[in-house]
Amino acid sequence: MSRVLHRPSLLWLWVLALLVGCALEGRTTALPPADVAAEIRANYEQALPTLPAGKQRHYAQRLYRLTGDDRYLPLNRAYGQRLLTSLREEIDGLAESGHAARRAREKVADYPTRSLKQQRRKRMLGEWGEIGYAKSLAFQLTQASYHGLLDAQHLPGYRRALAYLEGVDFRPFLTDPGVMEIYAAQVANLVYYLHHLGVADLREPVIAAFRRHYPPERDGALSRASFRNKIYGMTHFVIAASDYYQRRVSREEFDWILAYFASRLDRILAETKADIYTEVGISFLLAGREDAPAVQRLREALVGAYDPRARMVPSESGGTDLGYGEHRNVLAIMLLGWPGRLHPGPSLELSSQ
Repeated sequence: MSRVLHRPSLLWLWVLALLVGCALEGRTTALPPADVAAEIRANYEQALPTLPAGKQRHYAQRLYRLTGDDRYLPLNRAYGQRLLTSLREEIDGLAESGHAARRAREKVADYPTRSLKQQRRKRMLGEWGEIGYAKSLAFQLTQASYHGLLDAQHLPGYRRALAYLEGVDFRPFLTDPGVMEIYAAQVANLVYYLHHLGVADLREPVIAAFRRHYPPERDGALSRASFRNKIYGMTHFVIAASDYYQRRVSREEFDWILAYFASRLDRILAETKADIYTEVGISFLLAGREDAPAVQRLREALVGAYDPRARMVPSESGGTDLGYGEHRNVLAIMLLGWPGRLHPGPSLELSSQ
């Protein structure tokens, strides 16, 4: 009798062990952050030639500033050549009456409408005349400046473009609550582009307007979308002030942002997505606060979001398309593999023809 009972017991133990083994095989041990960064980087650099040119530029620019590695220079130079071609056309066009208004209409017409957020932004930009064009021109001129290309040799007549921007009244747009509500990160970027170019210094009034629109006591009434917009905007005040990862920023200048992030970290992790909370972590790093407890928690969250099979951080919906995920994953490389030193530029040596 005992033998009859013993055999089924052994069988069940074997089945149980098999099930446990399968479960353990499916689990992944959390890798150190630097190892996750290395895996993502290897994945993207293998796929980089297949990505769209804009994604290649975005990745190579940031990896150069993170590493100073010359192997990223060819893609940066290719971008520099495209940038010069585009800016020369705009500079020539600005000599003609109505060019800016026409280009602004074209930009609004071409603005994507896949999401409700994009639809709202397209309507908003359509209400602001030439601002959509002026914003794009400021971005391009700033990029040229970052790469040592904003001069008469590379861009004959470039002062015409700067004079055009100087004639645009950006302040009403940049301090408008309706704009701030759906475009906070872009507002922060534009403020620092204008300052970098010497066109206008609107940092104080715009930051004051942002803080009036998004005071901490209003947080409880914010929708998830509005809270995300607020956090994303705050990260971009820091990132844009660093000239997009070219130098560190002042702790004191941005203490109001870092203190807020630290005090709202639970909600940031619960209600934002990886693109946003990763930039929160990078904001601490740009201010020299790698020792902040928030950085460790944000790195842990990002490692937890990492998919070792796809070798990337998936989208909020689980998507693993490398092109769509480039922004999120290059940020992940930066937060998880932060080197402690940044490299400006790169300064490009390009033909002026």
